[in-house]
Amino acid sequence: MRRTRILTAVLALAAGLLAGAPPALGADAAKDVSITADTYTWKNARIDGGGFVPGIVFNRKERNLAYARTDIGGAYRWQQSSKTWTPLLDSVGWDDWGHTGVVSLASDSVDPDRVYAAVGTYTNSWDPGNGAVLRSADRGASWQKADLPFKLGGNMPGRGMGERLAVDPNRNSVLYLGAPSGKGLWRSTDSGASWSQVANFPNVGNYVQDPSDTSGYASDNQGIVWVTFDESTGTAGTATRTIYVGVADKDNAVYRSTDAGATWSRVAGQPTGYLAHKGVLDAANGYLYLAYSDKGGPYDGGKGRLWRYATGTGTWTDISPVAEADTYYGFSGLTVDRQRPGTVMATAYSSWWPDTQLFRSTDSGGTWTKAWDYTSYPERANRYTMDVSSSPWLTWGANPSPPEQTPKLGWMTEALEIDPFDSNRMMYGTGATIYGTEDLTKWDGGGRFTVRPMVQGLEETAVNDLASPPSGAPLLSALGDVGGFRHTDLAKVPSMMFTQPNFTTTTSLDFAETSPNTFVRVGDLDSGPHIAFSTDNGANWFAGTDPSGVSGGGTVAAAADGGRFVWSPAGAGVQYTTGFGTSWQASSGIPAGAVVESDRVDPKVFYGFKSGKFYVSSDGGATFTASSASGLPSGDSVRFKALPGTKGEVWLAGGATDGAYGLWHSTDAGATFTKLSGVGQADTIGFGKAAPGASYQTLYTSAKIGGVRGIFRSTDKGATWTRINDDAHQWGWTGAAITGDPRVYGRVYVSTNGRGVVYGDTSDAGGGTDPTPAPTGACTVTYRITNQWSGGFQADVQLSNTGSSAWDGWSLGWSFADGQRITQLWNAEYTQSGSAVTARNVSWNGGVAAGSSVSFGFTGSWSGTNARPASFKLGEQSCTVV
Repeated sequence: MRRTRILTAVLALAAGLLAGAPPALGADAAKDVSITADTYTWKNARIDGGGFVPGIVFNRKERNLAYARTDIGGAYRWQQSSKTWTPLLDSVGWDDWGHTGVVSLASDSVDPDRVYAAVGTYTNSWDPGNGAVLRSADRGASWQKADLPFKLGGNMPGRGMGERLAVDPNRNSVLYLGAPSGKGLWRSTDSGASWSQVANFPNVGNYVQDPSDTSGYASDNQGIVWVTFDESTGTAGTATRTIYVGVADKDNAVYRSTDAGATWSRVAGQPTGYLAHKGVLDAANGYLYLAYSDKGGPYDGGKGRLWRYATGTGTWTDISPVAEADTYYGFSGLTVDRQRPGTVMATAYSSWWPDTQLFRSTDSGGTWTKAWDYTSYPERANRYTMDVSSSPWLTWGANPSPPEQTPKLGWMTEALEIDPFDSNRMMYGTGATIYGTEDLTKWDGGGRFTVRPMVQGLEETAVNDLASPPSGAPLLSALGDVGGFRHTDLAKVPSMMFTQPNFTTTTSLDFAETSPNTFVRVGDLDSGPHIAFSTDNGANWFAGTDPSGVSGGGTVAAAADGGRFVWSPAGAGVQYTTGFGTSWQASSGIPAGAVVESDRVDPKVFYGFKSGKFYVSSDGGATFTASSASGLPSGDSVRFKALPGTKGEVWLAGGATDGAYGLWHSTDAGATFTKLSGVGQADTIGFGKAAPGASYQTLYTSAKIGGVRGIFRSTDKGATWTRINDDAHQWGWTGAAITGDPRVYGRVYVSTNGRGVVYGDTSDAGGGTDPTPAPTGACTVTYRITNQWSGGFQADVQLSNTGSSAWDGWSLGWSFADGQRITQLWNAEYTQSGSAVTARNVSWNGGVAAGSSVSFGFTGSWSGTNARPASFKLGEQSCTVV
């Protein structure tokens, strides 16, 4: 399910968008250009999940403090009050796009405000930058960075092993990091500010997934894969003496130091022939548990074992729940119950069919039970029930035959954690979501525990294309791994992804401009058609017929009236058809692999681009003619669109730092192009509703203008530009697609490579957000400081409707008396001007029934004193303060 996520980045890199050194302003540097700034509110079009979650980390000191890491989409912190996740790495910018891949996380059990992330996406040439360790003293609200002299691989093979990064539980200024690529074990003694290699560590690893892979992706040494401290061998303030380290070496997988890292040795008597994916220590009982697989994961693994090592006696015990001959999977997910020592769980992470498996023991691995088992094959008996009503697409629209079920319990289940403060709560990551339960101990009494998605706020899709038609649903998306969605409400999870057919990855989609109920999409599928059509605005789909030789989606364009289509698939040349693709004919005059688009007025006109040449067809795609336009980017890292409502007007963005790079405009159907002198670099172009009082549609681009990388808007045909994002909202690489909303001025939809579809609304007059209605009736506010540290604090606010009428939206205002400043706020939108703060509802919590409450929280800064606000107002109405 996840292989295509690799391709998303690879295709972009192959196109030159991210290759080489970080982008620099080249020969077409931005000249004088008027740039202003606007305040935008940014949200995700809700999908909830959508990608692989290889790591979940609970803090061992503070209840309800948990983090999740993703392979390409950043890191998240759990918010218990709303049971949602807050993104922590949206500030990663274009030049450091690789730092959205998180290979490991560590939460400090001595100082819970501190959290660390080891970041970097690829260890081969696909990622031009080195890795880094990010450190935060405010739970990820802000970060400092320590650059490393090597790369890290958040999206590399073996990324589900770990955790590679660990904080000494007794002396928290000491951290260890296991490196890939033969770079060894690294240590910091200053809370992650600087790092040095542990020179005497004896083994850098030797396991590679595929030595013959010339790309360096599958042939990289997976290196040092986890670090575990035995906290019982130290005291507060002194370094822990015993440390275990897992190495990607089937014959020498576990090493130990008993002198706080001064010397290291291979643990005697250990099993061989497998890789130790995890090493989890139960200090109460003196056991180190190890989950082994014959492969590095997260996809592969055909055999596995579970072992227990007695730290006091050195005794190794095979505690595998099934015989080796009966495994067709490896073990990886591994956790112990800190409230009930002796309770341990593990996952069969690579059991793709018929389902993943969870194993549980309450006697330190002496005996085991399974989450499901066969009664009379192929029928199954489950110890759990599944409720995916909050993310109904997790059924995949499937109707499998036993023993398969839908929704599945999971796949790629390398992350598994029991809450260290609550034996009933468990979370585990899959290739598509985070699942969890809050009644886990029913397992032990013979009852059924309930599994639900615990993923709201964690958005992890890679976006290839976006469409916002003038009528119908406001947004349709083309996504990696989960195909894509039709959003009729941006604040709600769609009931299902695109089906019939269900592409693993949708590469391109389009609609007929003057008949927007007609849609087409193309994508990748192991077997079956690669094109689908809709006549009801994407609500339902039917498959088309592939031309000979098609191997992948490519790009597709719909005629303005929906009467014909032009398709440039992978594996075949450009094709055209009338009707819905029952038969295709080869287009002439245009090379294979060209990007294709349609004129948005003339149904006979289509456009193409390939290797610096622009192509035009005026006969419905049958023949194309190369334009004489020159000076366009020579490579294929180009995206272009025709302007709705005007025949022959085309905008083209793209290029590379070693050649032409920027934004071009044509008003004569591509016969000539004019480069905008004020735009140094541009990678996407899109159109939205014109500004109030303007006649020309609003332009949007992901670009570098005036030396600044960002998301920009122009309401005057590119004469001036407004940067509409800020440094806290950058989302790494945003070069795949962008579009405005033709119905809402200022609204823009932005593609990301791992943070889903982000959309923004302007605060300008006439913008896309409706005013919040003033609620009526009595109100009560509870303001509670939940944590405070030097220079910072965290607070929760509960607003209660104590009147007799329901609220349909709310706005709560207060003032800080001591100069406090909010740094991050969740479950509400906010503005702060001086000491005055206003918090407003978000889309999903505006309705508050009489007698009900709504809560939000924030982190802030302070100095001197940190007094609570004396009063609160709901609109113009004073609330009772508790």
